[in-house]
Amino acid sequence: MTTHHSLEAHALRAGYGGRVVVDGVDLSLPPGQISVIVGSNACGKSTLLKALARLIPAREGSVILDGARIDSIPTKQLAQSLGLLPQQPVAPEGIAVADLVGRGRHPHQKLFRTWSGEDERAVAAALESTGIAHLADRSVDELSGGQRQRVWIAMALAQETDLLLLDEPTTFLDLTHQVEVLDLLTDLNRERGTTIVMVLHDINLAARYADHLFAMHAGRILSSGAPADIVDAGLIRDVFSLDAQVIEDPVSGTPLVLPRGRHHVRAADTSGATA
Repeated sequence: MTTHHSLEAHALRAGYGGRVVVDGVDLSLPPGQISVIVGSNACGKSTLLKALARLIPAREGSVILDGARIDSIPTKQLAQSLGLLPQQPVAPEGIAVADLVGRGRHPHQKLFRTWSGEDERAVAAALESTGIAHLADRSVDELSGGQRQRVWIAMALAQETDLLLLDEPTTFLDLTHQVEVLDLLTDLNRERGTTIVMVLHDINLAARYADHLFAMHAGRILSSGAPADIVDAGLIRDVFSLDAQVIEDPVSGTPLVLPRGRHHVRAADTSGATA
């Protein structure tokens, strides 16, 4: 049975060098749901995710996992509860798919511990659930972008955490592979109850796949909630500095953002807009 861990940020400030990128963020991740962080470039999305995963330290405020400050939790213990797929991960040259996926088992192995039957089971299940079991002996270098992304997700699954953070998991993928990866993560959430947090650039894909959205601008969260409750023309203007019409997606029933570019506006057609 999945354990629903709680992950929260309180008055969180984080950044790089002398620059503050995340500025006073408060959030609580809904357990057992898919949350997506959206916003314009350089608004702090990836920095927030890194701070939540303890890849960068909080300058002020705190990140709390199950009631404890995340900076007080031993590294291996943290890795047993929280998995992170960073943006553009790099695999060792020539490594086989199964070997890379097997690296997800490291948090569960004690010093000098040999490979166990439990490790074997976890890796096999991760390969199977991501649809890449037939690629187990192939070199990661030989795979397509979509296949490689599945391998990285499989490694995160083999870690068997109940919290999974992913930084732009669809970057550089074509639309088909974007949908495949997001469908795979949705399956993981629905079948295992894994709490998933993603950074996505595409607001329409975010609205389709998220149970909960966090909309960021200039290092702060401007709005959060279910996509249908918060995505409207005003939010798009405030977050992306973009004039847009928001209608109901005819496929998913979720909000669909239609940008108003200078060359593609029909002034007489304002039907379906939401304020």
